[in-house]
Amino acid sequence: MLYSDGRYQSHDLDFILSDGSTRRAVDEAMASVGFVREGDRYVNPHTEFFVEFPRGPLAIGDDLDVRPVRLNLAGGYTLALSATDACRDRLAAFYHWSDRQSLQAAIDIARRQPVNLTTIRRWSKKEGALDRFDEFRSALGTRQPSRPRQRNRRAGP
Repeated sequence: MLYSDGRYQSHDLDFILSDGSTRRAVDEAMASVGFVREGDRYVNPHTEFFVEFPRGPLAIGDDLDVRPVRLNLAGGYTLALSATDACRDRLAAFYHWSDRQSLQAAIDIARRQPVNLTTIRRWSKKEGALDRFDEFRSALGTRQPSRPRQRNRRAGP
């Protein structure tokens, strides 16, 4: 996974299409790079990874106000979840399906990247999972990278 320094690695790539592409157009685009559709996923015999296009909108749990960040890559860029949202995504799997591997992935992300624990706690409360957030926070301990402190700027004199 992008934010866990390789400690957690998924074998799928999920993309939410926002331009109204048809299944046929996606099939053709994926075929042009060697992937064929098998059910809801696209596979390529030359890679262990598969690609899925889950139905949008982009959401984490019940939160529909997810704003991707721009990641610059060699030759271009992509939009992806922020570290905080990637952590919330893994916690959603833990909260709703008791997926302990996802809890560990969330811990790995938070130990390696600055994440906004206040945002995660607020979201966890809305998801009805404060007890599970407390488990995450306890397991995280004090190993979260420090965030640069931002000063509040006030308008006026």
